Amino acid sequence: MTHRPVLASLLLSAVVGLTPLGAQVAQPVGQGIVDGEPFAPRVEAAIEVGGERLPLMVTLMPAGPLFSLDQIVELLGGELSVGPLAQSHELEVGDTSFRFGPTTSVLTVGQDIFELSQTPVGTIVFDEEGEEQPGTLMVPLDLLEMTWTEVTNQHFSWVRGERLLLVGEARLRNLPLTVDVVHLQGVSTVVLQFPARPRYRVEQEPGRIAVRVLGDRIEAPSSVARTNEGLLAGMSFSSQEIAIGMKPGAGSESYELSNPYRLVFDIFPGGESTAASRPLAPPRRTRIPTIVIDPGHGGGDDGAHGDGLLEKNLTLRLARLLQNKLQTALPVRVVLTRDEDADLPLDTRSALANQLKAELFVSLHLNSSFGTSAAGAETYFLSLEASDERAQLAAEEANRGSSSGDPLSDLQLILWDMGQSRHLAESQRLANLIQEELNAALGMRNRGVKQAPFSVLMGAAMPAVLVELGFMSNAAEVERLQDPLYQNQLAEALTKALVRYRSAQFQARIGGGPEVTQ
Repeated sequence: MTHRPVLASLLLSAVVGLTPLGAQVAQPVGQGIVDGEPFAPRVEAAIEVGGERLPLMVTLMPAGPLFSLDQIVELLGGELSVGPLAQSHELEVGDTSFRFGPTTSVLTVGQDIFELSQTPVGTIVFDEEGEEQPGTLMVPLDLLEMTWTEVTNQHFSWVRGERLLLVGEARLRNLPLTVDVVHLQGVSTVVLQFPARPRYRVEQEPGRIAVRVLGDRIEAPSSVARTNEGLLAGMSFSSQEIAIGMKPGAGSESYELSNPYRLVFDIFPGGESTAASRPLAPPRRTRIPTIVIDPGHGGGDDGAHGDGLLEKNLTLRLARLLQNKLQTALPVRVVLTRDEDADLPLDTRSALANQLKAELFVSLHLNSSFGTSAAGAETYFLSLEASDERAQLAAEEANRGSSSGDPLSDLQLILWDMGQSRHLAESQRLANLIQEELNAALGMRNRGVKQAPFSVLMGAAMPAVLVELGFMSNAAEVERLQDPLYQNQLAEALTKALVRYRSAQFQARIGGGPEVTQ
């Protein structure tokens, strides 16, 4: 849904104790402890724009003040959209879209990921009937700087003693740059040091990294040694850009260090060697959640088929739909194990999720049966013993592509690990939610949640499930599966289940909130 800010006077009335539109403001929901209490109280504060001073809703947190995003949008302009369950917010300033939310301390701009000083905090309000409704989102100062400052050159300054947020035109800073290059054990590391954190974006393409500085000016070093050694293929500098060349096949990861501020790039071999490795390496030391979606089969493995429809093609189509919907509904990064018709070993799929430190792993498949009457969806999570004979047969059929040897011996080692046992419990929770949403949204026959030793789920160091979204051996289901509208409904149901799971997990972390059905 689209959230449009109401009049500034109505929003600001909450600060002075009035009740806008009959709603009573409740405690924020998010994170933070102050003196043993969940949140610091709201304080009377103000914002000054163009010489005019107005009341501003502010919450004081241990890491710094949080400001009402609705009010900032109302005063400075922009378009704010709120996703399902208020778990994802999208802000458009000018031609740039920013995504963030109350469950993560990062902000994303396209494929770029930026760490925030603290997690935004959502509030709730009670309407006239006593029902909870999402309220405003309270955001840190650096989120304002990464959005309006970068796009409109408006600078924000918090005057702590006066509890005043000043907004004015940002001054152009000259930032001297120091560059260090180290080549060690096959990895080339480039360290960019500045006297203060610049406003920047990182753009990466094969063989090149570009650090584009926005609203500041770089004072480039006169010379830098060792830029054509190791995996580096030269560096160049201008007042607005630092370009780092990489030799063929190299990949990179980036992270920030403080005191002094440094932007660090580790360049390593093998970053572009296979289809499976191309999506790797988000910037390190960020906490944006990653969800890995695995389109089953691919390449020489067609999977099940019916009426000319191949499972490998349909799972890829559904995975792409799901990827787009999830990234719209949640502040998450969604990676597909394959984004083309390519052979990919089963072991590599979960290994990719582990390397990305994914939060969830979901493998998409279509079912098949010797008869033509079997119909409906079923969801699996990992177990040493299959829940029934049909589940055991399904796992044996799916495991034919595994390169790990005896799946049961591998699985037994996994189940001895207490950490994996914890993931199995969460996998069951996720499987139940997926099955519930598929049944409710699509009226599918409920074949239930089952357990089986699927190789593709083995070794996944996160909650992992395998979903069978229908039977390719059933002519009626094949006809539905070919319908783009029905494909969209399947992706919508899966998205809703994943949103519910993440919302319940977040509520459990902060205490209270809804429980997920076991």
